[in-house]
Amino acid sequence: MEVKTPNSSSTSNNGFTGGSTMDKLKPKKFWTTQRIGIIAGSTLLVAFLVYQFFFADKRSKLNVEQDKLTVSTVKQGKFDEFIVVTGVVQPLKTIQLDAIVGGYVTEKLIEGGNMVKQGDVLLRLENQNLKLSFLQSETEASRLVNDLQNTRQSLRIARFNLQKTLSELDFQIDQAKDAHDRNTKLYKDKVIPDADYLKTKREFERLSKQRDIEVESQKYQEENSKMQITQLEGTLASTQKNVNLWRQTLENLSVKAPVSGLLSSMNVEVGSNINQGQNIGQIDDLNGFKMRVSVDEHYISRIFAGLTGSMEFNGKDYGLKIIKIYPEVLSGRFEVDMQFDKGAPELIKRGQSAPIRLQLGQPSQATLLPVGGFFSETGGNWVYVVGDDGKRASKRKITLGRKNPEYFEVLEGLQPGEKVITSSYENFGDNEVLEF
Repeated sequence: MEVKTPNSSSTSNNGFTGGSTMDKLKPKKFWTTQRIGIIAGSTLLVAFLVYQFFFADKRSKLNVEQDKLTVSTVKQGKFDEFIVVTGVVQPLKTIQLDAIVGGYVTEKLIEGGNMVKQGDVLLRLENQNLKLSFLQSETEASRLVNDLQNTRQSLRIARFNLQKTLSELDFQIDQAKDAHDRNTKLYKDKVIPDADYLKTKREFERLSKQRDIEVESQKYQEENSKMQITQLEGTLASTQKNVNLWRQTLENLSVKAPVSGLLSSMNVEVGSNINQGQNIGQIDDLNGFKMRVSVDEHYISRIFAGLTGSMEFNGKDYGLKIIKIYPEVLSGRFEVDMQFDKGAPELIKRGQSAPIRLQLGQPSQATLLPVGGFFSETGGNWVYVVGDDGKRASKRKITLGRKNPEYFEVLEGLQPGEKVITSSYENFGDNEVLEF
């Protein structure tokens, strides 16, 4: 079989001569358009998968309307640690009117809201038991006075009787002594018998001893009488004191104003019965005012006498100082009294309320974040920080310190100049990124 080369001329089966007019065979290309497209698409797919796996932001996102958010700027400034509390104007001194004795009200002379002077009668009470006790005490004192007078009279009579008895005894003794002296001489001269001598001797000795006994008896009786008098005098003095006390008690049935001032309240009416010690009203001393302030128990460990504050009244600031702390906590709050440093404002009235800025510490430089509704959701542990492009806000952990009504003190996580969403996070869920 004959093999022909591409360059040799031959005659085709159709009878044509192909020589130099026959087309040349071209080599097949590798980088075809289809292949380039496939490679480019695969490369883009691999790049997209690598980006999604290694570089893409996988954080959860939420689209929000920026105009409904409050965005605040973190700044460096002076942190003034204070709380705002409400104070109520009260008189510097308030005198409580408590019933010294009980009874029912027979007369009410002055109503609450009127000025009174010291000693003015406000009420009159009636108490029959007190009157009966007073009469019994007076009767006992009168009886003791009579007993004392009788005892003293008896002592004087006993002294007179003693003088009379001693006078008679002395007379009898003198007679007996004279008879005994005569018989002694006669007996020595053996003129009279022994019986006569001994008779006068015994009579003289008997009368002498009787006088001594009478003196001792009267001495005992006098000492006893003096002791009785002393006891009666002591008892009478105590009884008279009781009488005076009962008299003063009866005088207390007329309730009088202990000081001058405003009778701000009188909580009784005619015919009502009041008990001993019951509060029936109060008198306000209008020579000065103080502020009674209610404070949350959260601050009880930081409140002490001498702590200062300020109050604005009629466009002026007035300094105050804590002078008394009431330790009792009711409904999560306790009370303190604050006194004005340089006198109370003019035209201030009892019962008015006003906000007071109570200072808890000295001002200091700090990074400040405005207070907002975010705290209720985060507890101050994280916030949404707006990015530099202003198109999104990302969650970031922070640490907050002290707080006042205007700012939080930022300890970690934020720098001055950064913008933070400070409105409520209630509708944001657990999303880590907010897109505007």
